Amino acid sequence: MLLYIVRHGPAGQHGDPHYPDDALRPLTKKGQKQFRRLVKKLARRGFAPAIVGTSPLVRCRQTAVAICQRVAPPPELTDLDCLRPGSDLDALIAWSNDHEVGELAWVGHAPDVDRLAAALIGGREGGIVFAKGAVAAINFENEIAVGGGELRWLVTPKALGC
Repeated sequence: MLLYIVRHGPAGQHGDPHYPDDALRPLTKKGQKQFRRLVKKLARRGFAPAIVGTSPLVRCRQTAVAICQRVAPPPELTDLDCLRPGSDLDALIAWSNDHEVGELAWVGHAPDVDRLAAALIGGREGGIVFAKGAVAAINFENEIAVGGGELRWLVTPKALGC
């Protein structure tokens, strides 16, 4: 199984008085455009998750929708409370392994995505850092398991000129 871990695209500043409820803080217009370009480039290179699980917070959901709009066939989109800030790795693994698909994606928050990716490849916490809008591909021979993955690639929007 190939798992993509995605950090949401660039969003407004934390603590913005326009969004007293941080769960409602959206991607910036520039962040939306940049992430859409990244997905378009990745899709041309084979990025095609069948299912996208996302934190229900607005900025993650917008990032996940951008994936679903630019990947063919469009993936199934599911809101997952276990991807909210403070992500629950055990719940994510169980949810993912319940789906018999070749590729799926998780869209979450920093520093959670860093911690999740490191745990899945058997690395130390802090060993991987995701920029805003970054995507990592982790391959598993069978089911997703802590320490059982192999990092295939990690790309940022900047690296692909987005």
